[in-house]
Amino acid sequence: MWPTLRTYTGRNLRRIALPLGGIGTGTVSLGGRGNLRDWEIVNRPAKGFHPGTAFFALRTESPSGAVTARALEGPLDLSEYEGAHGSGAQNHGLPRFRDATFTTAYPFGRLELRDGDVPVEVDLEAFNPFVPTDVEASSWPVAVLRFAVTNRGPEPLTVSIAGALQNFIGRDGRTDVAAGNYNTLADPSGVLLRSRGVDPGAEQYGSIALAVLDGQDVTRRTGWADRTWGDSLLDFWDDFSADGRLDERVSESATPVASVADRRAVAAGATERFTFLLGWHFPNRRGWENPDFVGNHYTTLYADAWDALTRFAPRLDDLERRTVRFVDAFVSSDLPDAVKEAALFNLSTLRTQTVFRTPDGRFFGWEGCSDHEGSCMGTCTHVWNYEQATPYLFGEIARSMREIEFAHATGPDGLMSFRVGLPLDTKARNWTVAAADGQLGCLVKLYREWRLSGDDELLRSLWPAARRALEFCWIPGGWDADRDGVMEGCQHNTMDVEYYGPNPQMQSWYLAALRACEEMATYLGDDLAGECRKLFASGSAWMDEHLFNGEYYRHEIRPPASADDIAPGLREQAGAPDPTHPVLQLGDGCLVDQLVGQHLARLTQLGSLLNEEHVATTLRSIVRYNRLSGFTGHFNHMRSYVLGADESAVLMCSYPRGNRPERPFPYFTEVMTGFEHILAVGLMSEGMIDEGIHLVTDIRHRYDGERRNPYDEAECGHHYARAMASWGAVIQLTGFGYDAHTGVMRFTPHHPDVRRVFWSTGDAYGTFDTGTHTLQVHEGDPHVTSIYLNNLPIQLD
Repeated sequence: MWPTLRTYTGRNLRRIALPLGGIGTGTVSLGGRGNLRDWEIVNRPAKGFHPGTAFFALRTESPSGAVTARALEGPLDLSEYEGAHGSGAQNHGLPRFRDATFTTAYPFGRLELRDGDVPVEVDLEAFNPFVPTDVEASSWPVAVLRFAVTNRGPEPLTVSIAGALQNFIGRDGRTDVAAGNYNTLADPSGVLLRSRGVDPGAEQYGSIALAVLDGQDVTRRTGWADRTWGDSLLDFWDDFSADGRLDERVSESATPVASVADRRAVAAGATERFTFLLGWHFPNRRGWENPDFVGNHYTTLYADAWDALTRFAPRLDDLERRTVRFVDAFVSSDLPDAVKEAALFNLSTLRTQTVFRTPDGRFFGWEGCSDHEGSCMGTCTHVWNYEQATPYLFGEIARSMREIEFAHATGPDGLMSFRVGLPLDTKARNWTVAAADGQLGCLVKLYREWRLSGDDELLRSLWPAARRALEFCWIPGGWDADRDGVMEGCQHNTMDVEYYGPNPQMQSWYLAALRACEEMATYLGDDLAGECRKLFASGSAWMDEHLFNGEYYRHEIRPPASADDIAPGLREQAGAPDPTHPVLQLGDGCLVDQLVGQHLARLTQLGSLLNEEHVATTLRSIVRYNRLSGFTGHFNHMRSYVLGADESAVLMCSYPRGNRPERPFPYFTEVMTGFEHILAVGLMSEGMIDEGIHLVTDIRHRYDGERRNPYDEAECGHHYARAMASWGAVIQLTGFGYDAHTGVMRFTPHHPDVRRVFWSTGDAYGTFDTGTHTLQVHEGDPHVTSIYLNNLPIQLD
């Protein structure tokens, strides 16, 4: 049995779309009623796109000849009933099951289909392998669709399941160059979908495969009958309903429909499992928003989609076992369900079109996905700073990102292009703008990756660039040109504007970066450590003395005397047109993530950056002033991610003391889950456990399947990378810390009910029982010399 965490029924099935696919491969999503939707396997997002034909169907026959036939889907939502020509829902005309229940713990999704008029119960089980520490095992371009059919009657039944899929090669949801598509039988039990007419160099060129594993009576079609007035579907349904087998048809269509059916005997009370595999292979990915092709790592591993399926099939059982072991270990840990749900479900972003891998294996990410294209290119440092999933689950990916940031995106002068260009060898630094928070956050992350992995070679190879990146703060006209530990200069940041003058958001990042660089420099014997220590002490004291207003930290706006006083590479076009009279500032606002550097410092065991009483007071003030219960009275001139009377959330910013700038930074009236998650992590790290859990619960209430897709926390696009900050709550609530150099592993659970702990280092994961002091390792081989529980050493076996 698969582990489960959440169950959805009725109207809460409406928005569900569970991404099925591997890291960097794209996905097709399983809808809440069992439909396959959002076919995003062709190198780009494709929300709402589906082939003209894509469904699975069931046929049963009793010994007396009674036949039932149904699409393997639950009822349509009422919102899909009306259209100009009737319902516009996919597969609207097919008979279907009366009742559907969706249970899930990502990456698993199980749809229970029930109908009193159908003599069987069907559970559709869908997933793609997800194994922390093993990137390749988690990167298969495959969707597993297993139908567990249980005969609930007293007589044996003959049961058939068929899958049908239109060959849509050449279509990606935005572009249609489909031509000359054809399907061929692929032995022993599948169909391979290819094209002669689509340019082999086009983005939309590739192959798709559909197969059934271990079939008993398999029949296939390479095409449907070419008939008008919907009679192609009529012919298929009549053929399948007649005997549960498929007779071949000849099709001249440019987009023929492939079909695979399997027929079996199911004894009374017995269950048979029909396992279908859907695979794909689309090699021609473009880099970001330019015409350069960069390719896909996954397509270098297989000749085509059928090759991927045949290589995957023998490994399915083992990959499923390892995936179940991970999810079971995580779900059975003693954390609040909302925290587990937020952390686990947001991992789906790693498999969507938000991310991809180039043929050399390097990992890149958009900020998120618009409906038909990536949103905001370049693995944007100031967005990806927030996510906490990759370093703790896939250290290889996190280290790849650090290598790109410092070895490719950082120039000789220390300016790190906060959006990296592709191809790396010619365009890595083409953006030519440094983001203060992005650059400083990367220094903290380098320290984190080094500490978690113990990879001295990584640190030594990247340290020269990392040192330049820190020293860039001190250039004339820069962020801290007078080297007093305070960020006074023009600071481009994740609000897509420049702040002028000291502010808590950038200052907290700076303090965290100084602490991280002090630790790394000390280890390497670099005398920069002393300078970092001095600047940290002065900057921390100054921030507490001058920016804390008794309730929270504020922004002291300091315009430059002229634009010429700003160093090159610090301003982007989205900011204030006249820096001497800056608009779009924070000012006296109470900002949701004003202490983001403090929160990351806690997560990476860098300690406290500021006066702890001030920090605690600030966090309480953010919750008091920024959290709203009910949004019917809230004015928002920008994007609405929260609506209605029964939704609660934390605003990006409030002005409880007045003095709001006429034009604050653009997003101040919005709500974004990534910022809420990092605030929740901060609350937990300072002992306000219930308050932090409450915020996470608010978020997951909004992503309930009816209002929004539980696997798609959006910001500037679907599947937004920042939302993976949710994994930080797992680290904070368990009080997990690990130093690969010393082998010391620490657990300081911050929740009274935590006994069974899930832990992960990026290269290993397992569980720890705080009662029995039992450490279990499920993947990897961590270097563990000692374990501390609540700061006390425990005896190792």
